[in-house]
Amino acid sequence: MSDLHPLPQASAATALIGDPAAFGRVGEDGTVYVCTSNGEKPVGSYPGKSNDEALSYFVRKFEMLAAEVALLAARVKSGALVPSDAYTAVKKLREQVKEVNAVGDLAALSASLEQIEPLIEGHRETYEAKKAAESAAKRARVEQVLVEKEKIVSEAESLALSESWKTTGARLKVLLDEWKSVPRLDKKSDAELWKRFSSSRNKFDKRRRIHFTALEAVQSVVTDAKKSIVAQAEELATSTQWVPTAKEFRTLMDAWKAAGRGKPSNDAKLWARFKAAQDQFFTAKNADLEKRDTTMITNLIKREELVVLIEALVPITNFEAAKKALREHLDAWNKIGMTHRGKRASLDARVRAVESLIKEAEAAHWRKSDPAAKARATEVVVQLRDSIENYEKIAAKSESLGNTKKAMESRESADARRVWLAEAEKSLAEYN
Repeated sequence: MSDLHPLPQASAATALIGDPAAFGRVGEDGTVYVCTSNGEKPVGSYPGKSNDEALSYFVRKFEMLAAEVALLAARVKSGALVPSDAYTAVKKLREQVKEVNAVGDLAALSASLEQIEPLIEGHRETYEAKKAAESAAKRARVEQVLVEKEKIVSEAESLALSESWKTTGARLKVLLDEWKSVPRLDKKSDAELWKRFSSSRNKFDKRRRIHFTALEAVQSVVTDAKKSIVAQAEELATSTQWVPTAKEFRTLMDAWKAAGRGKPSNDAKLWARFKAAQDQFFTAKNADLEKRDTTMITNLIKREELVVLIEALVPITNFEAAKKALREHLDAWNKIGMTHRGKRASLDARVRAVESLIKEAEAAHWRKSDPAAKARATEVVVQLRDSIENYEKIAAKSESLGNTKKAMESRESADARRVWLAEAEKSLAEYN
C-alpha cells in the first residue's frame, strides 16, 4: 500500500465507518506503517504472520480505541456519566490516542475525541436532571425499603411472645428471607432495625428452647411411666386368671391415661405394645369363655336333672336313708363343674332347702331320743304342776281371808302356768 489516502476531518463515527486499513501499509521488512499528517509512522511488526494478518492486527487496535471514544460520547449524551468522570475519561483517552500504535484515521479519531468535551457541558443539564431524578427515586426507594423493613421488624416483635412454636418459627424464617431480599439501608439505620429484628427472633428462640427442654423432661418421665405400664401388661398377656387380670388391665389403662402425653413417636410405639398385650389376653379370655359357655350349658342340664332327684327325697320318712341319698347326690353335684352363676343360684337354693329339711328331721330324731332332754322336759312338767297347785292354794286361802286382790293375782299366775304346762306336756309327749 504505497498510495496514501488524504486525512478527512470527520467524527468518531465516520472514523469507524471508513476503512482504517486504507491508512496503513506493510514494508518489505514486515514493519507496519500508519499514515499521519506528518507522514508515515512505524507502529510495529507481527513476526511470523503474513502482511495482511500484521496489518489487520494493528487495525483492530485502532478499532478498539475508536469504539471506546464512541462509547464515551454516547454515555455523555445520555447523561449516564458524571461530568467529572467524563472529563477524566476524555483525558485518559487523549493520552491513549496520542500514544497508540495502530492503523487508522488517527487525526479523525483525535478530532472526534476533542468534540466530546463540548458535549459534556451541553449535556450537563440532562445529567443534572437525571441525577436529580435518580436521587428522588433513590430517596423514594430508601423510604420504601425503610417501610418494608419496619413492617418486617414490627411483625417479628409481635411474634416474640408467641407460643405457637411451629407456626411462628416458620413465619420468622419467612421474615428472615424477606429481610435478606430487601436492599440495605445506610449502615446505622440497617444496624438498628436488624438489632430489633434479631432481638425478637432470639427472644422467641430462647423461649421455644426452654419450652421444649421442659417438655422433653416431662415427656421423659411420661415415657418411663408408660414403659413400666407396658412391661406389666406384657407380663399379664399370658395370664389365665381372667377376672383379676381383666381388672388389672383396667387399672393399667387408667394409669396410662393418667400418665399424660409423652413424645409422639415413643407414645405410638409403646401404645402398640400395650394394645398387643391387651389384645392377646382378651382374645384368649374370650376364646376360653366361649368354650366354657358350651360346657356350662351341658353342666346346667346335668344339675337340673340332679336337683329333681334331690327334691324327690321329700317328704322324709327315714332320715338316715334320706341323708345317705343326699350325700351321694351332693358328691355328683360337686363333680359336675362350672355352671352360669345366675342360673345356678336358684338350683343351689332348691338343694339347700332339701338339706335343711333333712337336718331338721335328724335334729328332731335326736332330740326325741335324748334321755337327758326327756328328764329335763319331765322336770319342767312336774315343776309347773307343783307351781299351779301352790298358786291355787294361795288363792283359796286369800279368798277365805277376804283378800280378793291377792286371790285374783294367784289365780292369774296359775292360769298362765297352765298354758306353759300344756306346751311342756306336749314336748314331753314327743319323747314317748
